[in-house]
Amino acid sequence: MKIEIDDLSRPAIHALLNEHLQNMHALSPPESVHALDLAALRRHDISFWSAWDGPLLLGCGALKELDHRHGEVKSMRTPERHRRRGAGRAILAHIIEVASSRDYARLSLETGTMDAFEPARRLYQSFGVIYCGPFGHYTEDPNSVFMTMRL
Repeated sequence: MKIEIDDLSRPAIHALLNEHLQNMHALSPPESVHALDLAALRRHDISFWSAWDGPLLLGCGALKELDHRHGEVKSMRTPERHRRRGAGRAILAHIIEVASSRDYARLSLETGTMDAFEPARRLYQSFGVIYCGPFGHYTEDPNSVFMTMRL
């Protein structure tokens, strides 16, 4: 598996992010969907990576800089048909490594409360990410949980 910085130009990435957005809108009410579209992921404060096995896209993830000491995990996704191959774990480990190298003190994320998000929450917890209150621009939301880790 190769993880690389991604310029968001390839059709496979577009398809995966479209799958991600559709799935988030199917699971959560519109006001609780915080997934980013292509334009938002191209902002200067976001780094985006993809994981590949040769030509096969295994997943993606992003790191948004909230401030010079705090980052946010965004757009973690593996295609439905390629789950359980370790891509999510590898991408999250890569994001944590980059956040540490940037000297962030904290890395946080928002995810859903529904059962469909339980595997993601377990993945985050396996890295030592713990539940916390809202951060950044987020507010309390019964459809969101907030998690963080000290780096």
